[in-house]
Amino acid sequence: MKIFVIGGKARCGKSTFGEYLKEELKEYGYKPCVMHITEPLYTYAKIYFSWDGTDKTKPREFLQKMGIEIIKEKLGKKDFLLNRLYEDIEILSNFFDTFIITDARLIDEFKSLKNKYPNVTTIKLIRENYNDDLKDEEKKHITETEIEVFNDFDYIIENKSLTSLQEEAKRIVREQERGEII
Repeated sequence: MKIFVIGGKARCGKSTFGEYLKEELKEYGYKPCVMHITEPLYTYAKIYFSWDGTDKTKPREFLQKMGIEIIKEKLGKKDFLLNRLYEDIEILSNFFDTFIITDARLIDEFKSLKNKYPNVTTIKLIRENYNDDLKDEEKKHITETEIEVFNDFDYIIENKSLTSLQEEAKRIVREQERGEII
């Protein structure tokens, strides 16, 4: 089983890159599945707080507060989201052989995934000089800042354009197939 973990700040292209990676992996005969560490938070926002599921109306402040301040700090459930992800991978591995996680933000997420699974490739996406439209408070949140101090990635990719992201996805899968990066 292969696992790709994509991290980066808000709106740097993580989901888009994950989809490109998925399509390229299919070309090589893999059965990839795109997943999100924060899926339970999105589910809460949709079902209980009437979020319509669009990126334009994403309740980022709620997601940050629920994930860090409430679940991790107040309730002391430090590994809640990762444990849910691990359960989903265990179940879905009966249908898929490759998992692409497109929303890693915290150092512990990268380290925990690498410790749990033997074949993890970590990718950091950056998007220079891009206006992410985040409020100042959201930009200062740990989910936006911690990734800046962590650099133990297999790949660091700059999002220059959709075409460049697509080419990088192709390159990574090619290199993985040749065994250049394990």
